[in-house]
Amino acid sequence: MGTAALFSTLGHHGAWAAGSDKPEKEEVKIGFIPLTDCASVVMASVLGIDKKYGVKIVPSKEASWAGVRDKLVNGELDMSHVLYGLVYGVHLGVGGPKKDMAVLMGLNRNGQAITLSKALADKGAVDGPALAKVMAKEKREYTFAGTFPTSTHTMWLNYWLAASGISPVQDAKVIVVPPPQMVANMRVGNMDGFCVGEPWGQRAIMDRIGVTAITTQDIWRDHPEKVLGTRAEFVKANPNTCRAVMMAVMEASQWIDASLQNKTRMAAVVAEKSYVNTSVDAINQRILGRYENGMGKTWDDPNHMKFFEDGAVNFPYLSDGMWFLTQHKRWGLIKEHPDYLAVARQINQIDLYKEVAGAMKVSVPRDPMRSSKLFDGTVWDGKDPAKYADGFKIHA
Repeated sequence: MGTAALFSTLGHHGAWAAGSDKPEKEEVKIGFIPLTDCASVVMASVLGIDKKYGVKIVPSKEASWAGVRDKLVNGELDMSHVLYGLVYGVHLGVGGPKKDMAVLMGLNRNGQAITLSKALADKGAVDGPALAKVMAKEKREYTFAGTFPTSTHTMWLNYWLAASGISPVQDAKVIVVPPPQMVANMRVGNMDGFCVGEPWGQRAIMDRIGVTAITTQDIWRDHPEKVLGTRAEFVKANPNTCRAVMMAVMEASQWIDASLQNKTRMAAVVAEKSYVNTSVDAINQRILGRYENGMGKTWDDPNHMKFFEDGAVNFPYLSDGMWFLTQHKRWGLIKEHPDYLAVARQINQIDLYKEVAGAMKVSVPRDPMRSSKLFDGTVWDGKDPAKYADGFKIHA
């Protein structure tokens, strides 16, 4: 999509910047957690793409997902780079206050990992089945960490443990640790394993304190990950602002995925102290799909973190949001089956997204549901979510 094409569809002032399409709020404070996948929000600001659409994105570095939740709910943040499951949890009043929420678009797919401690790996626990054996042989309390009670990471971790025959409820303790603190906590022995977004999986390997047991894309290829989230009332009051920000973030997503050179430049920017605050080499390998597991194995992963993929990453599939609800039900975070589809339709702003994609000449999937086969062989297609949620042998 060229700038000229954009301007011809949107008038010579640039996108949405004139007349009735003028953004209601021109300065937009967007929260982010120090993770590689905050990149499209950060780059939209750093590269000045936001200006083209008549808004100024102010990225706001947050310390924890609980902090993001609170600031989103009380309006200190206009939007945030946020966990899919957190938005759904808040909408249903799980893991905090209840507030009507909105998912504007997906920010990335893939690119998270489950790390096991070096001490466990040395005993042979290098994957799920091997971990189950070690835990059966050496009885003690095993502690694993996710990033938030309703987070993608806690759900990937629980799913993987359960698929290996380990109940994250009966056989282990799952705690919450903010992403940037994962490596430090493992270093002092606070947990046996964790699931987190990059660069913290790679950092654990570089610091020789952990190994990658599995990547999340090996649990579910092209799984949904972070989203651009906000309050439903913000969307209602500021539709033009939402569109402008979405367009800027989408263009930044396109830019990141466009070339090796752009990814390398992005890694250098997000590694800076004001963003992720780590060394560039902790970021730049895995975003190019160059993986090592900390035990001598290296591989090229075609399913590494993606930000655009012709819009497939950004489209807010209803089935993606519904999957997290099925896992919240499975682990007892919600007691009754919600109306899965109705909740997803309330939260995921598909009509708004289609307007943005249309203006950007980005293709939109025909169906808001998609089908995926996870690594244990189960297929998720959103067709019978209650049956799916109740169909797992290991649950709360």
